[in-house]
Amino acid sequence: MSLDWIYIAISWILLRWHDLWDAIGVPDGRVLGTNWSWILSIVFLVVTLRVILFPVFVKQIKSQRAMQALQPKVKLLQEKHKGDRETLQKEMMELYKVEKANPLMGCLPMFLQIPVFLGLFHVLRRLNPDNGQPTLYGWTAEQFREATHSALFTAPLPAQFGSSAEDLTRLGATNGTVVKIIAAVLVLIMMATTYLTSRQMILKTGWAEDPQQKMIQRLMLYGIPLSLLVSGALFPIGVVIYWVTNNLFSLGQQQWVLRKFPPPPMANGKTPSSSARPGGATSAKSGAKGPQSPVQSGRTGGLFGRKPAAQPEPTIPVIDTKALAPKPGAKPVNPKKGARPANKPQG
Repeated sequence: MSLDWIYIAISWILLRWHDLWDAIGVPDGRVLGTNWSWILSIVFLVVTLRVILFPVFVKQIKSQRAMQALQPKVKLLQEKHKGDRETLQKEMMELYKVEKANPLMGCLPMFLQIPVFLGLFHVLRRLNPDNGQPTLYGWTAEQFREATHSALFTAPLPAQFGSSAEDLTRLGATNGTVVKIIAAVLVLIMMATTYLTSRQMILKTGWAEDPQQKMIQRLMLYGIPLSLLVSGALFPIGVVIYWVTNNLFSLGQQQWVLRKFPPPPMANGKTPSSSARPGGATSAKSGAKGPQSPVQSGRTGGLFGRKPAAQPEPTIPVIDTKALAPKPGAKPVNPKKGARPANKPQG
């Protein structure tokens, strides 16, 4: 199946944004070693695509809410068919069918962005001075030449962390070490924002009871960011800029949606945020207080899941009863008059 229509669509959006920045007056030349018109074109390509995909993101949130509402029934099925994995899977599929819940809806936005990512990856990979077909997908020769020689802080957008010295020279890079540093920093930011995007959602919605759902959550939380450590070295810098911008947009969008439509409390009085730990471990104090707000404040959980500092337990002074006991031969003390000695009897 040909993906040319995706390449044409991605190129069209990218070039229209570049035309807009040119019309506004953003210089085509480098400022601080950066061609800002092309950087902004990539950034606003992300904004355009995320606005288009926003209805799908809302459906994702609704699907996650539906899956949360089914967790008590799922737990009952797991207890009922403990040890019979085949029957459990059949019963759970029937439950999802009756309740019209789709476990895969949570991954749908990511799957829809894969063709977009591949399209941008292909378009930016073509930005090579030796490319013999610069006018494919609606580009002009002049646009292709400008994009080929555009850079972020002197690092060419088509360059990669693993680019050879010969490739960097052909792309017009003045310092190969600077290119590797910028590419490495961007890859690390890409990994961190990918991890935080998944963690933010899990902190707010909690870990799934379904083993398959929990496995998907773990994969998205740990597996994907770690895989970027290797694959990120093969991405052009322009693609990494797209990915980082997309992750930052996701963080802001999730924060807004989760605060606007917070997850409902669970049936046991706990909130999803209180059980957002692997295995669903919760503290005894959180369960004893009953229902809490389903949205964590920034000081109690937030994006990084930090906990408030534990208050020290009040200490009870230890009293040495032996020291307070009267010594042998001591005169009795009148308790009504405190520590003053008792009056001597009148002779």
